[in-house]
Amino acid sequence: MDLRIPTEIEKELGLYREFISKRLLPNLAGWYAEKQIPRDFFLELGTRGWLGLTAEGGQIREQNPLQTALMLEHLGTISPGTGVAVLAHVSLGAQGIVLFGNQEQRDRYLPLASRGETLVCLGNTEPGAGSDVAAVAATATKVDGGWIINGVKSYVTNGAISDLALVTAVSDPAAERNSRISMFLVDLTAKGITRTKLHKEVWIPSDLTRIKFEEVFVPEADLIGERGRGLQQVLEIFTNSRITIAALTLGTAEGAFLAGVEHAKKRRAFGKKVIEFQAKAFEIADFYSKIEATRLLLWKTCWEKELGADFRLSASIAKYLSVETARATGQWAADVFGAASVIFEHPVHKYPMDAWASSLGEGTQDVQKLIIFREFMRRGMA
Repeated sequence: MDLRIPTEIEKELGLYREFISKRLLPNLAGWYAEKQIPRDFFLELGTRGWLGLTAEGGQIREQNPLQTALMLEHLGTISPGTGVAVLAHVSLGAQGIVLFGNQEQRDRYLPLASRGETLVCLGNTEPGAGSDVAAVAATATKVDGGWIINGVKSYVTNGAISDLALVTAVSDPAAERNSRISMFLVDLTAKGITRTKLHKEVWIPSDLTRIKFEEVFVPEADLIGERGRGLQQVLEIFTNSRITIAALTLGTAEGAFLAGVEHAKKRRAFGKKVIEFQAKAFEIADFYSKIEATRLLLWKTCWEKELGADFRLSASIAKYLSVETARATGQWAADVFGAASVIFEHPVHKYPMDAWASSLGEGTQDVQKLIIFREFMRRGMA
C-alpha cells in the first residue's frame, strides 16, 4: 500500500481547498444564521466534479474513494454541518442509485446528481426504527402500475432541499423480517408528501427534516434494486457511507485540534502561555497521535474499497475511532478556549456538538462495536 496521495488527487485537492477558502469561508456565518445551504453551492461543486461521481466512458461511476474522503475531511475541518449535507447527497442518496439502480435509473438520475442539479437524500429512520433498521413501519402497497407509500421518515438530512429520496418501506408484510422491506426512489414534489424542518443544534447549516407520506404513488419503474431486499440494500449503503462519515468526523477532530493548539499558543495563564504547560504538551501529543492513527485506518479502508476487497470491518473501525477521537478532541479544544466556547457563534462551539452528531450517523458507537465484534469472530481472528 502506497501512502502517498496520487498526484492527480493532490492537484484536485489543491483546487478544492482554494474553492472552499473563497466560496465557503466568507459566506459561512450567513449560512449558519439562516441555517440553510444555498443550492448554488452544490451546483458549483458538481460543475467541478466534486460530488463523489465521475464520468468515464459514457457512464457515471463513483469517484476514487480516497479523493472523496480527503475532500470531506477538509470540509469537516471548517464546517462539519456543510460537509454532512454534501455527504448525504453523495454517500447516502446517489450512492444507492450507484449500487442498486438499473441502467435506466442510472442513466436518468446520476448525470443530474453528479452535477448537483438534482439532490438525493435517504429516508430510512423512523420513530421506532433507527439502529434496528428492520423495524421500519412505513408501508408500500402494490397497485396497478406501481406502489402507494404511507408512513413517516423522522430525521432526514437534506430532506428540505432534496428533489428525490431513497425511501425504505414494508412491501411484503407477511415475509420474514429480512425480506419485508423494499427501497423506492420518490419524487419529493409528489402529491401527498409533507416536509417539516426540525430544529437542531448540531451539523448546522444542514437541515434535518421530517417527511410524511400519505397515499404517495410511486411508479413501478422507481423500485430500486430487488423487491424484498431493501434492508440489505440500506445496510450496504451505510457500510459505504461509513468511509465518508469517518472522513468528515476526522476533519471535525482535526479542526478542533488545530483551533485548540492555535489558541493555546496565544492564551496566557499563571504567567505563561497555555501551550508551555507540560500537561498541555502531553495532551497535544496524545490527540495528534490519535488523529494520525485514525487517518491511517481511514486510508486503509479507502484502499480496500478501491481494490474491491471487503472493507466492512475497516469501515466500522474507522467510523468508531474517528468519533472517539473527535469527541475527545472537541471537548479538549472547548476547554482550552474556556467559557467562550459555549457561545453559539464562537468558531470552536460547533466541534464538540458536531462530533456528537457524528456518533449517531451510519450507526451508533454500539452498532459499530457490534459489527466489529461480529467481523472479528467471522474472520476467525480469535
